[in-house]
Amino acid sequence: MRTEQMTMLPPQTAQEKPKLELGERVGIVEAILFVTGNAVEKKDICRAMEISEAELEETLDALESGYDFERRGLRLLRFGAHVQLATRPDYAPYVEKLLQPVQKQSLSQAVMETLAVIAYRQPVTKAEIEQIRGVKCDYSVQSLVAKGLIEEVGRKEALGRPILYGTTDAFLRHFCLTSLSELPEIDFSALAAKLEAAGAPAADETERNEGNTGTPGGPLHKDI
Repeated sequence: MRTEQMTMLPPQTAQEKPKLELGERVGIVEAILFVTGNAVEKKDICRAMEISEAELEETLDALESGYDFERRGLRLLRFGAHVQLATRPDYAPYVEKLLQPVQKQSLSQAVMETLAVIAYRQPVTKAEIEQIRGVKCDYSVQSLVAKGLIEEVGRKEALGRPILYGTTDAFLRHFCLTSLSELPEIDFSALAAKLEAAGAPAADETERNEGNTGTPGGPLHKDI
């Protein structure tokens, strides 16, 4: 009886996925940001494209430089762990003429003062904010949390374990900052001395409400 020799074939290995070239990565990222419209976390983009953080940063650099070099109508916003597409401010007057959007309300002075304290002193408790400002800040803190500009970042190891507040990536986006290191430096001691010498009264929140859109003050003011 003749026995046939069987040839054992090596198991088939899954074909490796071709690596995306830079130009293709730029197009994919642009498509993702355009479709979502909102800020997207970098880690989510990396997961969707199956690329490393270094490759994503290279891609974002190329996309951003392309927009800036050609003075395109769009620009890339990078703030914290998020990225987003936005229109170029230079062309805003033309867009507004077409759309005639309703003007967004500014943050009130009381809210801006509270936000400035949190931005520079974070993490900070509500009691510490009130000690610095000299007035109650319940409304301001609630308003900033509702707007997503600040969030709870932990609890202070003190009596009652009060909530600690800090700024969010939405705060960076709102003021066109990449990171907190871009905040202007302020000598708070000198500022407090000037205010005391001038006898400037602290802004009382009880005289403000949500509809108050007085001109914001402080180092963080930026027309949005």
